[in-house]
Amino acid sequence: MIVAGIGSRKGVSEADVLAAIDAVCAAHGVERAALSALATTAHKSDEPAIRAVAVGLGIKLEIVADEQAAAVETLTRSSLSRDVAGTASVSEAAALIAAGSGAKLLGPRLSHGGATCALAVSKETVQENARDVYTPRFVGLNQRGSAV
Repeated sequence: MIVAGIGSRKGVSEADVLAAIDAVCAAHGVERAALSALATTAHKSDEPAIRAVAVGLGIKLEIVADEQAAAVETLTRSSLSRDVAGTASVSEAAALIAAGSGAKLLGPRLSHGGATCALAVSKETVQENARDVYTPRFVGLNQRGSAV
């Protein structure tokens, strides 16, 4: 399972959400079609663009509790995000939680316009792709960033 975590400014556009997804997918050699779900926190659950993109991609949108997200260690440490949303990175925390226990980030979040996106892979996906862990796509698996 590969989950795209989404963070955003209030009133983000669908175009910016899609551009952030495409940027992070390109950076890690992941096809958009490989995404199992989008994820965000309850704090961002009312953003119409995030919901619309999930519907448009034909994948589910996982909403994670703000309290859970606050407890997750992320690669990115945004003081603005911490002050506003309670977590240092909405996109990284949401992706990790939605991908399940033992999930790993492929790398730090990337931004486009008013949106951020991070990819997390489930523990099972990491195990299934063990032979690829030294390719650019999976290099982030050997770095900090995992679900609690």
